[in-house]
Amino acid sequence: ECVFFIIMKHVMLATDAEIKAVSETLYTLDSNKASASQLKIDPQALVADSQTSSQTDLSSSRLYSYLDEGTLFSKPTYAAFLALLDNYNWMTGTTESFTSQQLAEQDTFLKETMSNTEVGKELFAFLYTKGYYASEAEFIQDLKNMWFGLYSRYNGKMDSSGFEHIFSGEIKGGKVSGFHNWIQFYLLEKKGELNYYSHSFDGPWTSYPDVLGMQFMWKGYYKQVGSAIIGCSPEFDFALYSLCYITRPGKQCRLSLGGKDLIIQTYTWENSFYGDGKKFIGSAYPASP
Repeated sequence: ECVFFIIMKHVMLATDAEIKAVSETLYTLDSNKASASQLKIDPQALVADSQTSSQTDLSSSRLYSYLDEGTLFSKPTYAAFLALLDNYNWMTGTTESFTSQQLAEQDTFLKETMSNTEVGKELFAFLYTKGYYASEAEFIQDLKNMWFGLYSRYNGKMDSSGFEHIFSGEIKGGKVSGFHNWIQFYLLEKKGELNYYSHSFDGPWTSYPDVLGMQFMWKGYYKQVGSAIIGCSPEFDFALYSLCYITRPGKQCRLSLGGKDLIIQTYTWENSFYGDGKKFIGSAYPASP
């Protein structure tokens, strides 16, 4: 009990107003986001919430009509993110194992997104000031554990992690599980492995980042509502989810981007732990407005 008291004394829990303020700052600092000339999307059919389960393809073309890959994908944070996406088996129940090269890619991603960008530095400065972390090294190590640490979603196999679930996507129980990243969506749609059907909500933003809730089929498996922040940099996506998970784990987290409200819902993984009883990320995504 005494130990718990000592730990709690140093963390000044972030208020809703402080979280909103820092999310606005992160939004302003996202210099690597896509511009309107670098990314064009065609959302097409808007369906009611009651129609999202119908599995009806209402699109005549792809969601992503244009992306300036040459410019965006050559940026260090995009390159580091892309290197991670092919490190996972998308079926739950299949044990994940990483080569030394793949483990190094995780470190590179954390370094490029969190240590080498204004977005990452701002997130750390906020969490440090509030007492969540005593040093940048502690912050980076905790992110590595909570995002990349493996746990079992199916049959006792170490088959999942927060990063795989949210950014890469998985198949579980005959449907798409997780999958809340626009870059992965773009790549799979381009390859012909993903078919966009419709969207059930579109955020109030007129520039990027925007937020969409999408219906789609991936490798023959359906996703009823796969929400994602569209057109943001990998560091922005990663920073917002990390901010919400660290300050509001397992709850709705209220953010503000460009004066407009966004709610991120996070989930803690309750079945296994890392470190001193800390919880892995189960999921995180934009909740519908």
